[in-house]
Amino acid sequence: MAKGYWIARVDIRDPERYKDYVAAAKPAFEKYGAVFLARGGEYTKLEGQVRARNVVIEFPSHQAAVDCYNCPEYQIAAKIRQEVADAEMVVVEGV
Repeated sequence: MAKGYWIARVDIRDPERYKDYVAAAKPAFEKYGAVFLARGGEYTKLEGQVRARNVVIEFPSHQAAVDCYNCPEYQIAAKIRQEVADAEMVVVEGV
């Protein structure tokens, strides 16, 4: 079964409140077997628009990645994130 990946590009408007998002999201990530492959850090712009924070999270499957996003635990965290950051997020299937 192919793994699933969240790819998120984020600009944080309120770094202190973003910490609340990180804490609130942790139970959902643990429940769905998330493994962070990239979480912020240095990046090099090659083409197009960029955001300050780039995140790649691996899940056991594409469905697990989608289910994590849609679960009640993550939706609580998502509301916090949406108040304090701007983001684009997609789920992609691995090869």
